[in-house]
Amino acid sequence: MAALPVTYEQEGGIVILTLNEPETRNALSPEINDMLVEYVAKINKDYSVGCVIVTGAGEGFSSGGNVKRMQDRSTSAVQKPPVDVRRYYTEGIQRVPVAIYNLEAPIIAAVNGAAIGAGLDLATMCDIRIAARSAKFAESFARVGLVSGDGGAWFLPRAVGMSKAFEMTFTGDFLDGEEAARIGLVSKVVDDTALMDEAKAMAARIAAHPVHAIRASKKLVRDSQHVSLPVSLDMASAYQALVQTTYDHREAITAFAEKRKPKFENR
Repeated sequence: MAALPVTYEQEGGIVILTLNEPETRNALSPEINDMLVEYVAKINKDYSVGCVIVTGAGEGFSSGGNVKRMQDRSTSAVQKPPVDVRRYYTEGIQRVPVAIYNLEAPIIAAVNGAAIGAGLDLATMCDIRIAARSAKFAESFARVGLVSGDGGAWFLPRAVGMSKAFEMTFTGDFLDGEEAARIGLVSKVVDDTALMDEAKAMAARIAAHPVHAIRASKKLVRDSQHVSLPVSLDMASAYQALVQTTYDHREAITAFAEKRKPKFENR
């Protein structure tokens, strides 16, 4: 049986998604894209999942687009009409940023090795990023005469600010983990051998909380970036009205009063 392009592993309330095409350094293929979208839909229906980690098999997180496929396309005697190219993106890789943006569970990118081009953009789609010391980052589309077609122009400025996003986009320069941490692209840098342990430890701290409260909190923080303060406060009151009726909220309050550890049931 052929290996899956993305593997799905659940450890308690934590799901680990591993891009599993190390021979291409996990270049984002249609197969990887389809499976990421499929897994997001699965997780959104599964309230046992409190946090997600995405990482890459082998020596890299993701090398971005497949350069061999780009070469084949650019040297083909028959060029696709622009309307077909547009559809290729909207019905292909652009489903990934939409899916991850709408992923209800928090998601951590555990960046091992290179996160280049679309691979960097994939990391910026995640809520939290932790980097191995060997990690390298580049918004490298200009190097191959392209623009970011997968959401990087939207996600990257939100991660590092507009000035740094322009610098990374215009130069295509590579950043190491320490520089990525300095500019806020990643939360922390750890030794390569400690990367997954660190990501799992953070995921466990997140997944230990009531799942409905965490998912509602993620939506509230995410959507509050695009609305006025009054609208954000209105959303907050609506979400609060919902989570205050959950079993896990009552259990948390009862356990606090009884000075014991709560036993959440994701309901």
